[in-house]
Formats: sequence, C-alpha cells, structure tokens
Amino acid sequence: MAEAVTAIRALVITASNRAAAGVYPDRSGPVLTDLLGSAGCTVDGPVVVPDGAPVEAALRSALADGYDVVVTTGGTGLTPGDLTPEMTRRVIEREIPGIAEALRAAGAAAGVPSAILSRGVAGVAGRTLIVNLPGSTGGVRDGMAVLGHAISQINGGDHARPDSGA
Repeated sequence: MAEAVTAIRALVITASNRAAAGVYPDRSGPVLTDLLGSAGCTVDGPVVVPDGAPVEAALRSALADGYDVVVTTGGTGLTPGDLTPEMTRRVIEREIPGIAEALRAAGAAAGVPSAILSRGVAGVAGRTLIVNLPGSTGGVRDGMAVLGHAISQINGGDHARPDSGA
C-alpha cells in the first residue's frame, strides 16, 4: 500500500523595514505565497517583519511550528539594513550553497545582472528547508522556478530523469 503524501507546509516571511512600518505594501510576499500554493504547498503568510532580529525570531517560530519550507523575501541586498542572510545563518544547521547559487544564476539568466549581488542563503534546520529570495516580484518568480524541484523532493518526489522511459 502506498503511503499518503501530505501537503508541504510552507511559510512566507517578508523582511522589509518599510513594509513592516506600513510605508508601502508588501508586493513580493503575496506573489511568493501564490507561487508556493501553485506548487502544491499549504501556505501561511506572508508574515511581514522588519529586517534583522525579527527575521531570526520569525524563523525560529516557524521551526517550532513545524513548517517544512520557509521562504523569505527581502533583506538580501547590500544595504547596511539587509541582514536576512545573517539571521538565516544563525538558524540553519546545514547550508545548501547550490540553491543560492542557482537562484543568483537564474536571475542573471533572466536578464537581471544585479541578481548576482543577492546575498541570499539556503539551508536546512532540522527537517525544514529555509531559502532567502530577493525582495522583488521578479526575483521571487525567478527563485520559484529554481525551488520547484527542491519542493518536489521534500514532498517525496523522484529525481527527474531526462532519458527515462518510465
């Protein structure tokens, strides 16, 4: 008898000082929530927090709540206030540099040369995958194109085999 596959529980966290303060609306978080839902996840959020320590607190809360995937948007740039990668490194146990490298490469391939400046990281804490995406709707879309396979793997999907006849 095959095991029932349960939906992946995902949380979206938007790291933005200005969106958290109500200066402008969060635009990338809702896009990310929709894309994760389209990928088959049960999604909560976006939870909008200022960058820095509140990001670490939100990540730790997500781990305590047992999410399978946590994807952040925002806080990955070069400004002094962009601290999401540092907060993420405080929480993850094992970094997965290939995901972050693929995210930057996908953005550059999509014609966004500044994508290589993103400092986002990806890693695992316990059984939770945590990935940082840029704070733009385009960066979120490019990132989800890369993350689709990782999400499939978390849900028990098989590796894609280009020449498999099965």
